[in-house]
Amino acid sequence: MRARLSGPSGFTVAVSTTAAVLLLVLAVPAMGPALRAARAEGVPGTFTATYSRCVSHLGHEACSWYGTFTAGGERRDVYLYGSPALTQGQRIPAVDIGRRAYVYGPGGSNEWIVTSLMLVAGAGLLLPLAAKWRSHRRSRRASQTM
Repeated sequence: MRARLSGPSGFTVAVSTTAAVLLLVLAVPAMGPALRAARAEGVPGTFTATYSRCVSHLGHEACSWYGTFTAGGERRDVYLYGSPALTQGQRIPAVDIGRRAYVYGPGGSNEWIVTSLMLVAGAGLLLPLAAKWRSHRRSRRASQTM
C-alpha cells in the first residue's frame, strides 16, 4: 500500500498566496526606483535643508530632513532620503530619481536590498501554491491510470 501525499493544506496555500501577492504588488513597482536610487541615476540638483522631524523609539532617535530641491525649477517640502546630519539652511548635492516627495544624496541608497528581499519572499511564498498544483496534477494522473 502506497502513502498518498496531498501537498500543503488549502489554508496554507491561501495564506501564503495572499501574502505573496501583497509583497509582489509592493515590490515589483518599487524595484525600478530602488535601482535608480542605488545608482543615484536622475536629475542632479541641490537640496537645501529647511527643517527636520525626529522620531524617538526604542531608546533611539532618528531625524529626517525636509527642504527645497533645486534643479532648474524648485520643489519645496521634499524629503532627503537617508538624511545625513545637516544644519538648517545647509545645501548639499542631491539627485531626483523621479519620486514626487523624495530626493537622494549623490551616494545613492540601499533601499534596493529591502525591495529585493520582498521580491524573493513573495516568490518563495508561492511555493506552497506550486506544491499544491503539482500534487493535484499527480493525483489526477494517478486516477486516470487506474
